[in-house]
Amino acid sequence: MQLITQLINFGVVPFFAFGMGRLFFADRPLVALGLLLASLLPTSGMTISWTGFAKGNLSAAVKMTVVGLILGSVATPFYAKWLMGTVVDIPLASIFRQIVIIVFLPMILGFITRISLIQVVGVDKYNKNLKQKFPAFSTIGVLGIVFVAMALKAKDIIAHPLVLLSFLIPLSILYIGNFLMSTMVGKVFFNRGDAIALVYGTVMRNLSIALAIAMTAFGKEQGSEIALIIAMAYIIQVQAAAWYVRFTDRIFGPKPEIKTRLEQSA
Repeated sequence: MQLITQLINFGVVPFFAFGMGRLFFADRPLVALGLLLASLLPTSGMTISWTGFAKGNLSAAVKMTVVGLILGSVATPFYAKWLMGTVVDIPLASIFRQIVIIVFLPMILGFITRISLIQVVGVDKYNKNLKQKFPAFSTIGVLGIVFVAMALKAKDIIAHPLVLLSFLIPLSILYIGNFLMSTMVGKVFFNRGDAIALVYGTVMRNLSIALAIAMTAFGKEQGSEIALIIAMAYIIQVQAAAWYVRFTDRIFGPKPEIKTRLEQSA
């Protein structure tokens, strides 16, 4: 399942996004690059959360998140250079440097922090009192990046408010197409739990990292334009994931009841 997940993540979705960028933003290569960046970083913490809400395979979702994050971080600069390098100056060294700072350094520091806290307060207290508080700080950071991206383009947004609406059409097509493809693959090849993990492991994108790369690896003016469509993707992604949870039982059927030994013996 992991192989098929990553084939979809890196063999299908980026090229679909690239095609959408060419179709809708042929005269705006920076916006097209933003759409591509949003597709190149699969999975996030929400992959695990939404898989849990839909009663899917959490273990598989965790593995997808780790593998997808590492592969996406390494592959993103090369995909961007390969697909968009002829129309946009792609600063490979700067992107790699920011990925190390944004992805791998926090990953290492987070692991060290977790081990240190467990040693100080114990596993039970860490899981009950501390673990649930960290996602809130992550959310605040993401909202801060979105705010900065919007603020840098505030004058353009006010002058041309329909620009934001023009982003919603290609983003909607991208997410709907992704959901449909992943759902069909899941229904054909996997059981209910694995299929749900596959869907959320291939549709959810790590938009916070894509935003951070756009805002730091490129110049102020270019970065804000690239980041704008990534920020808009949050609207589609969160709403689509929530609606999909509602229809999960209709698509894959209800979760099978696990009978106890007493029920089985009776």
